[in-house]
Amino acid sequence: MRKILLTLVLFLMMPQLANAWWNSEWSDRQKITLDTTATGLPLKQEVDLPLVLVRLHTGNFDFDTAKIDGGDLRFLAEDDKTPLKYHIEKFDSAAQIALVWVQVPKLQPGSKESHIWLYYGNDNANPSDDSKGSFDVNQTDVLHFAEAQGVPKDATAYGNNVTQFDGGHIPGGMIGGAVSFDGKQSLLIPASPSMKIGAANGATISFWVKPGAAQTAPMVTLHDGKSSIVVGIDGSQAYARVEGGTQPGETARAGNLAAGTWHHVAVTVGKQLTLYVDGQSLANAPAASPDMQGEVSVGKGFQGELDELELSNVARSADSIYLAALSQGAEAKLLTLGAGESHSEGSTSYFGVILQSVTLDGWVVIGILMVMAAISWMVMAMKALVINQTDNNNKKFLEAFHQLKVEETARLDADDSAEDADIKDSALMLALFGKHDHYQHSSLYQLYHAGVREVKHRFAVANGNRSLSPQAISAIKATLDGTLVRENQKLNKLMVLLTIAISGGPFLGLLGTVVGVMITFAAIAATGDVNVAAIAPGIAAALVATVAGLGVAIPALFGYNYLGSRIKNISADMHIFVDELIGRFAEAYV
Repeated sequence: MRKILLTLVLFLMMPQLANAWWNSEWSDRQKITLDTTATGLPLKQEVDLPLVLVRLHTGNFDFDTAKIDGGDLRFLAEDDKTPLKYHIEKFDSAAQIALVWVQVPKLQPGSKESHIWLYYGNDNANPSDDSKGSFDVNQTDVLHFAEAQGVPKDATAYGNNVTQFDGGHIPGGMIGGAVSFDGKQSLLIPASPSMKIGAANGATISFWVKPGAAQTAPMVTLHDGKSSIVVGIDGSQAYARVEGGTQPGETARAGNLAAGTWHHVAVTVGKQLTLYVDGQSLANAPAASPDMQGEVSVGKGFQGELDELELSNVARSADSIYLAALSQGAEAKLLTLGAGESHSEGSTSYFGVILQSVTLDGWVVIGILMVMAAISWMVMAMKALVINQTDNNNKKFLEAFHQLKVEETARLDADDSAEDADIKDSALMLALFGKHDHYQHSSLYQLYHAGVREVKHRFAVANGNRSLSPQAISAIKATLDGTLVRENQKLNKLMVLLTIAISGGPFLGLLGTVVGVMITFAAIAATGDVNVAAIAPGIAAALVATVAGLGVAIPALFGYNYLGSRIKNISADMHIFVDELIGRFAEAYV
């Protein structure tokens, strides 16, 4: 009996345990899942204290709840108790974009259950991000290039800041801001005792690079007298070279650093010299790191853009470099942000009493609620069909679009058929009766189609001139924005019926409750007979009407939140695609 009581107590406590909250002063939180399986970022070995990039945007985070500067962000370990070190590279509430680097305790291979917690929603919280403490002691320099002007600053505690820089600042790099070089510009980090490297521990250099053209030039050079470590580009291939020391060496040319695209390049010098491109080890050479404490020069002779330069005084593992390359991109699959949870959410009460008799007024209210329920369920089913088809077609279209070369940007476009033209304004009709031959159900394709159509129109009236002015690009951007609004309207069509069911259902149930109670009291007053048999019909009607109202509102609420989150994700993808498409047009035709 004692065991049964203990089991019952634990069962009753499970909701409270499941909803444990780190600090009640924070109103909201989200679970961030770390997937190291084949569906996410497949690791082969455990990585300790990795610094992972958390990208927040309007599709996965509520910026309106957080402070305007992100000062209330807090990251907790899986136990929901241990604060994690982090620092914010960018937090733009107006644009609803944020980049946050979080130091995770460890990442184990083959895990879908690992997670951390993100808390926010405390106007009284002071900023606690710590860029100096986010890195391990072997990370001697990190340049995020987040500055809009001036010389870039080191994010580590060592303060190995840039002293000379005449390149350009670019707001849209691989991760936030980036810097550009024209072949004559350069960046210099002076020699520092904290940047000393040697053969015992080796060294690591990593960065994101976007070459402006095929070229032969050093990209990053560590130099100290006759000793140096060079990471360069030869044509469209990378190479690494060690000069001086006990064992100089040079790798073969490897990788494909295509002009106009971002690539992750890393070099480790330990027992051998290893070159990595996009996380893959592509070339090795026997070489040892010389003992050196020299300056670092970037961009001298190089034409292109560079982002996220990191220097370490140890040779990092292959999995660490693989993790950095595949987790920092915009389409990385390591992190998944769950739905937001609110600390103010309460639990739902359930009624177990089945009443046998319901009066006519109760049945009238219940009948109206049944009609509302049928309409809301039909709307949810239709919207789910439309959203699923839109989402699936978006993925297929995006996959095909990303395979296009810049000069082939318009290849996926096709004219609307007569049948599709009649029903293109109705997402449901298009999903049920439209053709499926060129991504008609993809909202991204509709943006693409509108953009390509605008480009073709301008070329048609330009007498063979196949270039676009900045004003034309702005006009095309306006057309895409208008199309995006119309696509959002199609996705949100009929969603108002769910909000009516959510808000109106409980009130109709309350109406049945009030009428039932009034009839009950009127019957008592007329008969003067106060007993359970006289009261039961009115109370039964009131309770059943209330339950029916909740029965309409609760499924509609769940469906509305689910569909709303799916629509929000699609809308976020459309915003991102508009910028990507405009960038493609600018590269191809400006």
